[in-house]
Amino acid sequence: MTCIVGFVDKNGRVFMGGDSAGVGGLDIRIRSDVKVFRNGEMLIGYTSSFRMGQLLRFKLKIPEQGKHISDYEYMCTLFIDAVRKCLNENGYSKIMNNEETVGTFLVGYKNKIYRIATDLQVGSTFDNYDSCGCGESYALGSIFAQKELHKISGETKVKNALKCAENFSAGVRSPFTILSI
Repeated sequence: MTCIVGFVDKNGRVFMGGDSAGVGGLDIRIRSDVKVFRNGEMLIGYTSSFRMGQLLRFKLKIPEQGKHISDYEYMCTLFIDAVRKCLNENGYSKIMNNEETVGTFLVGYKNKIYRIATDLQVGSTFDNYDSCGCGESYALGSIFAQKELHKISGETKVKNALKCAENFSAGVRSPFTILSI
């Protein structure tokens, strides 16, 4: 289920959008609870589990970065430590064969998009965009095709990517939520 799209424009503004599909097997419901939200200075968009998203939105306390730590190191350490604590304390994380797993989500923070994978690794690409969920490939292709179109706003690029994913993926449905920081 889901398509989350993050995009950073040439001015460093982060746009993030997500769909409204809740999918279980062959059943689909359009949910009113959003998959993209702001928590402190971050935009977060999730796939995998609505429960994980609820915890990240309402229970996760974003730690302060501090002056002497890079953004990437902060994301890999203090931020992930807070995510692990939040998800563990609220019964979401799964531990099997000594390996902890969670869901996948994107974080927009300080002019960058970070992808948090199921093993809690922090990914960051050279591109100024990323996506996750079952509509990911369609959204990435759409953003790639639009990247030379400078007159199109970041919000419109994200919306177009979500529309593309909805058109081709059975697990992506509007309405779309698009936020920016």
